[in-house]
Amino acid sequence: MLQLSNISKIIGGQKLFSEVTFKINPGEKVGLVGANGTGKTTIFRMIMGEERADDGQISLATNTMLSYFSQSVGEMRGKTALMEVVAGHKRVNQLQIELKKYEEQLSNPNLEEKEMDKVLDKMGNAQSEFEKLGGYEIESNAEEILTGLGIAPSDHSKMVEDFSGGWKMRIALAKVLISTPDIILMDEPTNYLDMETILWLEEWLIKFKGSILMTTHDRDFMNKIANKIIELAQGTSTIYSGNYDFYLQEREIRKKQNEAEYNRQKDMLKKEEEFIARFQARVSHAAQVQSRIKKLDKIERVELMSDEEEMRILLPDIPRGGNDVIAIKNLSKHWTDSRGNVNPVFSSLTMTINRQDRIAVVGVNGAGKSTLLKIIASKTDASSGEVTIGPSIGLGYFGQHTIEVLNLENTVFEELSSKLPDKNDAMIRNILAAFLFRGDEVFKKIRYLSGGEKARVVLASILSTPLNLLLLDEPTNHLDIKSREVLLDTLKRYQGTILLVSHDRFFLRAITSKVLEIDKGHAYLYPGNYQEYLDSKKRS
Repeated sequence: MLQLSNISKIIGGQKLFSEVTFKINPGEKVGLVGANGTGKTTIFRMIMGEERADDGQISLATNTMLSYFSQSVGEMRGKTALMEVVAGHKRVNQLQIELKKYEEQLSNPNLEEKEMDKVLDKMGNAQSEFEKLGGYEIESNAEEILTGLGIAPSDHSKMVEDFSGGWKMRIALAKVLISTPDIILMDEPTNYLDMETILWLEEWLIKFKGSILMTTHDRDFMNKIANKIIELAQGTSTIYSGNYDFYLQEREIRKKQNEAEYNRQKDMLKKEEEFIARFQARVSHAAQVQSRIKKLDKIERVELMSDEEEMRILLPDIPRGGNDVIAIKNLSKHWTDSRGNVNPVFSSLTMTINRQDRIAVVGVNGAGKSTLLKIIASKTDASSGEVTIGPSIGLGYFGQHTIEVLNLENTVFEELSSKLPDKNDAMIRNILAAFLFRGDEVFKKIRYLSGGEKARVVLASILSTPLNLLLLDEPTNHLDIKSREVLLDTLKRYQGTILLVSHDRFFLRAITSKVLEIDKGHAYLYPGNYQEYLDSKKRS
């Protein structure tokens, strides 16, 4: 259906990858994985014809329809959300125009019978195709997809330009889904989606009968959908026939086999080189020496599979603090809009967060999860009630917009130095190295960093400070899977209290011991971990 054969790409004189070869068969759901900068998005763009390969060939079966969801949604305006999504199915739209044209032709009273038969014949073919493509149900399908992606029916008639960037991404995603292509290319489809929307999208993609090639930082999402993994590493591609967990296990096996093969070859080469060095000067052994030299020249050297660079975070000693870390009493929050209407977020929240609690804060989009963390962190005021932080508690806050308040003109080194004034230059460099800022990268200005790099700067500051309470609102949003796993390992070793908002289920299951659900303005504290909470929700 889709085949890449020996694809190579050079960017800025540097080889990005070479001899990338893989095939997507009908119905296959494939995860494309690799560290940041290995070329995943470039692969997508080349398949779509937005970039050209320097070598190799990309072939697509005749009449195969592709749809591509990227992080760049492009310009959308002048239509309602519903109209924009319906327009995403280009062939249906084209057929609608054709059918309207045929109707206009048939309404001509001077149309000759012979010409009328031709028009009716064309119209019949167009109607058959229109019906086969679901043209008559396209509006109801678009409404269902928009609602599934979290856009309420009352907003379907809202103009696209009135939506924020994150909601426009959902509309762009809906346009891809409505087109029912043969292959969907998806570059980070779960970014900025809440948990409920991710679960809906997951189910939709599982039921989708076409093929999928996707990247995602959500490990659970990848595991549920992908049945094949293509890894980009060391400038080439490797195929694994299973989901993401299978890929990790199989890669470890291959890595051990590779090490063993490398060591065997290394020993063999050493013996051959020792023989050559020993007998090179002897005429009686000249033929044997030349034979072995030729043999060594022909041998293809085994290369060690390289380990990905990762953050290795050394936590400071965490002061103990009091047992009652946060006391919340009759806490309420509401917003007043421009018309004076009062919109309640939550009301009468009362609870105590204890030392070393690890709490997942969950709830539907707009329930008030981020607002609660902001109130606790004194980033916004409560409408009523009070939050009391316990004695000897040092609080660190990572918010959804924390990376936006970094000083864009500072270098990475200057930014971290300003946050950690008690650390000398050598210590700052060591901390930054742990967060993958090495060499001259520490002098890169904040304005030129990616979202993931900015997030690492903020996390470097928070996790290098001896704080015993962390409020983390979507800390993994901009991090790839490997960086998430390293952050997870760090938080497992952390000895303080954590309140965490995240839509990464793998992350929540691994770290949290309690769940705080905010629902319809009320809060419920579940004593079990995240998986136990999910199980209890299924039973209720």
